[in-house]
Amino acid sequence: MTTKLDYGSTDLGDADLDARFEAALAEARKGSEVLAHVIAGRPDERGATFTREDPCAPGTVVATARTADSAVVADAVAAARAATRGWRTTPAADRIAALRQAKAGFADRAAEIAGVVSAETGKTRLEALAEAQEAVDLVEHYCAEMERNDGFVTPLRSAPGERNTDVLRPFGVFAVIAPFNFPVALAVNMAAAALVTGNTVVAKPSDKTPRSTALAWEILGAALPAGVLNVVHGGADTGRELAGAAVDGIAFTGSAAVGWQLVRELGQGAYARPVLAEMGGSNPAIVTATADLDDAAHGIARSAFGLSGQKCSACRRVVVDRRVADELVAKLAAAAEAIVVGDPADPRTGMGPVADDAVSRRIDDALAAAARDGRVVTGGRAEERSGNFYRPVVVADLPLGHPLTREELFAPFVTVTAVDGFDEAIAEANAVDYGLSAGVFTGDQDEVDRFLDEIEAGVVYVNRRAGATTGAWPGIQSFCGWKASGSSGKGGLGPWYLPGFMREQSRTVAG
Repeated sequence: MTTKLDYGSTDLGDADLDARFEAALAEARKGSEVLAHVIAGRPDERGATFTREDPCAPGTVVATARTADSAVVADAVAAARAATRGWRTTPAADRIAALRQAKAGFADRAAEIAGVVSAETGKTRLEALAEAQEAVDLVEHYCAEMERNDGFVTPLRSAPGERNTDVLRPFGVFAVIAPFNFPVALAVNMAAAALVTGNTVVAKPSDKTPRSTALAWEILGAALPAGVLNVVHGGADTGRELAGAAVDGIAFTGSAAVGWQLVRELGQGAYARPVLAEMGGSNPAIVTATADLDDAAHGIARSAFGLSGQKCSACRRVVVDRRVADELVAKLAAAAEAIVVGDPADPRTGMGPVADDAVSRRIDDALAAAARDGRVVTGGRAEERSGNFYRPVVVADLPLGHPLTREELFAPFVTVTAVDGFDEAIAEANAVDYGLSAGVFTGDQDEVDRFLDEIEAGVVYVNRRAGATTGAWPGIQSFCGWKASGSSGKGGLGPWYLPGFMREQSRTVAG
């Protein structure tokens, strides 16, 4: 893919890439052969099958995979364990070279990746192709970080007759549990970081996107020795089996409930094992009386409704100064209503469907609560379409502290809360357990300074029209969750992620 995209892109601008995406999406919608597990480099066809339907066309199966039970998971972990010594003793430069070989594969197959991602998630072409590009940039970012840190080998002061070094070394076998919303980018994020640091991996795709993530790990695995990257398919039961297996750590992206349960489970026993978890957010955008309201409305709409709001960094809540609240709500509603809802095969589509019936039920319940306790300004079910399609929802006038302004709905649904002044705005923005991303729109430098100092979030944006709370990119923004949004205080995409996959060893060699 020669066109450079990211999550701030507004136009593909490449007719050939448009055509290749549409062909890839059409091909992906024909379905797949049954996806096997991959253990020690070989397909494993044990287990009952399950299917994934196209969220744009319920009843149309786009992927079929097998469910791994405890025996399959144990065999995958054993294969990863057997490969640990060979992989961790492979020179860092050679591990980097292998991953860069995989990077070329992601670039060459970007349209195919985007087509499969869109078929399984309903992502638009811009979002799906940007995700394929992010996979390329993630691999390069972590390779470059290994090089920049000299493989994390640091000379120490040495006494006469001794040579002292500090080394970060891999833990061993990492489980990687991937989400459905970025089934390629976030799978690659976790797996590439674990692999380049010398760990072997047992990876589980989401059962909503088995084909997308399997394709990502096929590309990675083709550049690696057998057993270094193993894949097991399945749903929640398989995830629990993998979490309970003899792994040395877990990288996880998903719900806070599951992530913190993993932290508790791996904290038990004779010693704790690391859990690198990114767990979503209820992300606020503060809009002050001095803000450019056009920029604010555009940035909020980009962040609230991209991927139908199914991003952990999506803007969930707008906290606005009461003096400009009505004007902002009108502009935000207009921006929401301008978004074309439809099939990603249509180049005009700006928002596809939500993932499945379970999400739809949550949205329907939330709409009922919003109509009862506040005001649904715009949006709701797109009744004219079959499937789980919604028009972007903007809700106002809910009581302060209402559950819809506190919980993560994971949907194209944003609430607007009016407050009096910046003190109340900061208090309301921080009044949740989550702390992933946040944004502010203001023309006052003192408010910018206070926001950066007082906001309780790891990824923050100031006056960002391209996305009020979203759009992090490898090496440009780190993706680090605070509070309930992250288990380590460090995040992917940035300079402090790789050390989480390693432990420190001080070496003194005499003579």
